[in-house]
Amino acid sequence: MKIILKWLKPFYLRMSVGLLIKISATLVELVLPYILSHILKNVVVTQRIERILLWGGMMVLCAFLACVFNIIANRMAAYVSSQFAEKMRHRLFERMLTLSSRQVDKFTVPSLESRITSDTYNVHHFVDVIQRMGVRAPIMLFGGLAITLVMDSFLAVAMFSVLPFIFITVVFISRKGIPLYVKVQEGVDRLVRVVREDAQGIRVIKALSKVEYEHRRFEDVNSDLCWRQKKVGSIMGAVNPVMTLIMNVGITAVIALGANRVAGNQSDVETVIAFMQYFTMISMAMMGITRIFNMYTKSTASARRILEVIDTPEDLKVESEEKYPPKKTDAIVCFDEVSFSYNGKRKNLDDVSFVLKEGQSLGVIGSTGSGKTTLVKLLMRLYDTDKGSIYVEGKDVRTYEKQELYSMFASVTQQDFLFADTVRENILLGRSATDEEIEFAARNAQAYEFISAFDEKFEHMLSQKGTNISGGQKQRLLIARALLKKPKILVLDDSSSALDYKTDAQLRKAIKENYSLTLITVAQRVSSIKDCDLIIVLDEGRIIGMGKHEELLEKCNEYREISESQMGGAIIE
Repeated sequence: MKIILKWLKPFYLRMSVGLLIKISATLVELVLPYILSHILKNVVVTQRIERILLWGGMMVLCAFLACVFNIIANRMAAYVSSQFAEKMRHRLFERMLTLSSRQVDKFTVPSLESRITSDTYNVHHFVDVIQRMGVRAPIMLFGGLAITLVMDSFLAVAMFSVLPFIFITVVFISRKGIPLYVKVQEGVDRLVRVVREDAQGIRVIKALSKVEYEHRRFEDVNSDLCWRQKKVGSIMGAVNPVMTLIMNVGITAVIALGANRVAGNQSDVETVIAFMQYFTMISMAMMGITRIFNMYTKSTASARRILEVIDTPEDLKVESEEKYPPKKTDAIVCFDEVSFSYNGKRKNLDDVSFVLKEGQSLGVIGSTGSGKTTLVKLLMRLYDTDKGSIYVEGKDVRTYEKQELYSMFASVTQQDFLFADTVRENILLGRSATDEEIEFAARNAQAYEFISAFDEKFEHMLSQKGTNISGGQKQRLLIARALLKKPKILVLDDSSSALDYKTDAQLRKAIKENYSLTLITVAQRVSSIKDCDLIIVLDEGRIIGMGKHEELLEKCNEYREISESQMGGAIIE
């Protein structure tokens, strides 16, 4: 909880004022039973209406002040907790954006989603409640015990005797509850993952008539989560009944002892009445502490999950040039005996080496799972190599500041996303550009024609993930977004798979004529890469062919087979 206290520092002054107001309200409430006892014992017997009205008015005033002070304090608590939650979510989201791809793979996207939603809510709720009840409940508890101790120490002992049992109950259940709440949140992660997958793949599910199958898959994770919640509920649900039992035993003891002392003239009825009110306050305070304890248990589990992300060390640190010296080369991209594995077992890339000069174009082709996308991920340092080095403009990518390295690239993948916003904003992506620059990028991406067909043109609204336009239109908008950046290196990772051959050819021609950049194209179609200055053929992570189109047709059987299977060896523009 240290990090939580750190995030609360900017609000310490406001919290202090709110806590002082809450303390004042609680102290005023504590006075009420004492005033009632005084009225019954000393004022009523005088039979003077003015004194009864005076002391009754004091009780009404105290109740009113307690109400007003509590409202003010609760509003201040709500403000602090909401601002705190905003800061916490922002810090978590900021760290999530800086996680490496390997770290995201480890946490999983559904888990990160539940951490920034349900976990942050649990901590936010606890911070809110602790300001409201965290001060009031202890003051009610110990203040009530102190006053009753002064009023009748013998009766107070009966209430004191139940406290050790309450403490033991809290400690025991706390040790059981926190690990179980962690498991519940892990169950939530799995549920979010299934819902997320089904929501994204709903069309495929329906097309393959797999609705019932997905129902069963969801039912499995839903039942597992329900079982976990029942388990934690069965343990945490014992808190209130046990607390109530202990407090009822205490009340019974107070009534029995009070009746006995009144009968023996050692106490009076008025004191016993006040005692009962204080005991009710103490009981409510104990229930409040129990509620705080329950939320603390849940929020502690959530806070640990949040801190697990925030405290994750950066694994793609900027290294020194002494450790990874630059390479004297006129190439803009150089792979030097690069090997890499996602899981440490099977090599996804194995001893890959090639050189690409500035302004040249590289085509990468191969079967599914051959390592094509892995190659470009390593180039942009989304992962670090296990062996070998990658150089961009002669510098090892591990020695670049992230923003400096990323500023050289623009990347388009088949799975890139579009926002529920206008066409213009989807191309801009938060950047500033003139209308002429946006139109220029759209024309070269072969997107201007269909954009112009919309009534609103560039102001046309897209649905989330661009579901109201075709796959080819989505890809052209994504390419326009990348071209607007005018990068040094443009990576097109299977980003023209939904384009027809003619549009694909026009796109490649427009990029070559209107942009001065180094182009890296990952594709399944020979027609998309045949004009590249260098073509690499990958198979199970290894380079099995490298050269120009004509050379590979002669020397690489796999490349020739791909070309012939697609269009009989001929390339149609």
